Amino acid sequence: MMEGCEYAISNAEAFAERLSRELQVLDGANIQSIMASEKQVNILMNLLDEALKEVDQIELKLSSYEEMLQSVKEQMDQISESNHLIHLSNTNNVKLLSEIEFLVNHMDLAKGHIKALQEGDLASSRGIEACTNAADALLQCMNVALRPGHDMLLAVKQQQQRFSDLREHFARRLASHLNNVFVQQFTQALLQLYNRSYFLSVPGHDQSSTLAQHSVELTLPNHHPFHRDLLRYAKLMEWLKSTDYGKYEGLTKNYMDYLSRLYEREIKDFFEVAKIKMTGTTKESKKFATLPRKESAVKQETESLHGSSGKLTGSTSSLNKLSVQSSGNRRSQSSSLLDMGNMSASDLDVADRTKFDKIFEQVLSELEPLCLAEQDFISKFFKLQQHQSMPGTMTEAEDLDGGTSSRQHNAGTPLPVSSEKDMIRQMMIKIFRCIEPELNNLIALGDKIDSFNSLYMLVKMSHHVWTAQNVDPASFLSTTLGNVLVTVKRNFDKCISNQIRQMEEVKISKKSKVGILPFVAEFEEFAGLAESIFKNAERRGDLDKAYTKLIRGVFVNVEKVANESQKTPRDVVMMENFHHIFATLSRLKISCLEAEKKEAKQKYTDHLQSYVIYSLGQPLEKLNHFFEGVEARVAQGIREEEVSYQLAFNKQELRKVIKEYPGKEVKKGLDNLYKKVDKHLCEEENLLQVVWHSMQDEFIRQYKHFEGLIARCYPGSGVTMEFTIQDILDYCSSIAQSH
Repeated sequence: MMEGCEYAISNAEAFAERLSRELQVLDGANIQSIMASEKQVNILMNLLDEALKEVDQIELKLSSYEEMLQSVKEQMDQISESNHLIHLSNTNNVKLLSEIEFLVNHMDLAKGHIKALQEGDLASSRGIEACTNAADALLQCMNVALRPGHDMLLAVKQQQQRFSDLREHFARRLASHLNNVFVQQFTQALLQLYNRSYFLSVPGHDQSSTLAQHSVELTLPNHHPFHRDLLRYAKLMEWLKSTDYGKYEGLTKNYMDYLSRLYEREIKDFFEVAKIKMTGTTKESKKFATLPRKESAVKQETESLHGSSGKLTGSTSSLNKLSVQSSGNRRSQSSSLLDMGNMSASDLDVADRTKFDKIFEQVLSELEPLCLAEQDFISKFFKLQQHQSMPGTMTEAEDLDGGTSSRQHNAGTPLPVSSEKDMIRQMMIKIFRCIEPELNNLIALGDKIDSFNSLYMLVKMSHHVWTAQNVDPASFLSTTLGNVLVTVKRNFDKCISNQIRQMEEVKISKKSKVGILPFVAEFEEFAGLAESIFKNAERRGDLDKAYTKLIRGVFVNVEKVANESQKTPRDVVMMENFHHIFATLSRLKISCLEAEKKEAKQKYTDHLQSYVIYSLGQPLEKLNHFFEGVEARVAQGIREEEVSYQLAFNKQELRKVIKEYPGKEVKKGLDNLYKKVDKHLCEEENLLQVVWHSMQDEFIRQYKHFEGLIARCYPGSGVTMEFTIQDILDYCSSIAQSH
């Protein structure tokens, strides 16, 4: 259009007018066209009317359909609500079933278990196993963790009450049965004990020979069969401990009461046999002469555990008297090795000491496994092996003195102790309360028999304490042996103190030569015995301290006796005894006494030299005095070659003195000297030839000294001794051979 009008852009108004005219032409044409098609419009209107009618019919149908659908909707809503209720009901039923199944599964005890708890045989292994399983099942039922609301159900309450009744009934039945087992075992053990004792009391039976020939063995009864039988109930005891601690505690106390009485009988009898074997006789003690009849005695024990009971064995005091009497037959006073003047080394019975050592070791070797086995059994049977805080069963006062005041507390609320380990130790103290006193009595007897037995006991006890402490330092065995070791150490120290005291109290004869002092010889024997006993011992330090005290006492008292000696020269007493001490220490090689060994050697050497010099001054007394005067003049400042001009020391005086000692006189003087030395010296030390050889050397030295003085002070005088060095050697050799 714009292309047809060239002025469309340049003359817009003209272009717009043209467009307006053309539009009007088109509108007119359009109206004419519409008016020409009226018939068709009418047809269209009719069609529209018909369409409206059809629409009305459709609306009527839709309305009817809508009414029908509304009814269906209501029905579907009802069905949906019904389905929801059904689902909720099913869910509740499932949950209810789950709760019922939980209660049935966890709180329903099988009829077999109920029967086992009510009537199960607690004597047979099969019955014990059934009761154990039933008790475990009951415990599981009672300990089930109920869900909220379960405890409000009547059925649950009834079931819990039923379980509680079953528990009480079975706990009562179990406690009663175990008490009966304790009584039965106690009675059986007592019968065995009395049978053994009754055998020895049969008329005509030679008790002394029987014990001497070891027909009564030094052994403790073995409780392993009893432990084996009781350990079958260990799981039931654990159940009782967790469900009814009062009855558990009651059983614990009953067990301790029975066992303490039984072990007291067994251990006392065991120690009496040990004492008899140590002393080697039973005739005086009449140990088994007045035994009660075994049936009545057993009945008395079982009827009254805490009542007084007849004693199976003789008292310790009577046995100690017996030991003193028997030991008095072979020792004049006490059994100490240092009873001065009353015994010698030959009196010491080495076999007795060896026998004592073996018996004491046997006693300890029997007690150790007995205590360890019982402690292990208590741990397993009473379920006390765990190291956790647990209530105790008694106070320490009740432990130690058997008091009953603490038993008045409620059995269900036991007294606390620090741990189950302490509980085991307290039970062991109560059960074996007689071990420590009996060991102390045995130690006292051994000390009376021979005070040197304390050496054996110290070594043996130290070893056993060391072994026990390595296993468990706080155990009953370790503590008890440690307490006894203190007593043994005290006896050992007392033995050393007694020896030193006896050294100080020693008295020597004024009419006979001294020789080797008794306490010097006895120190040698003590040291030899101690070295053999303490070889590789744990307590070597105790012996070294004792050595130091003893050797100091020996040194001091040897010097004291030497100073008091009247018959024997002081130097001889010192020389002989310190030579003996030096020889002893050199032979035994005691490392802690090396300094004392050197000191003894020095004292021996010094006093040997002193004695030799003192003795040699007598045979050539005038010659000694003459030359002492010569040496005095020289010391005053006179020249040696001018001494001969002194009136008292001129050549004539020298010749006069020399003539007084011809070879014959010298030999005679030496012979007298030899006899005198022989009288001074003792035979057992055998120092005569040593002293004589030293005197020979000293005499030759003096001879050479005299010759030197003559050569220096009397040069060219031609004065010589009337005997030679060779003459001296011949004289000494001849004299020694002639005696």
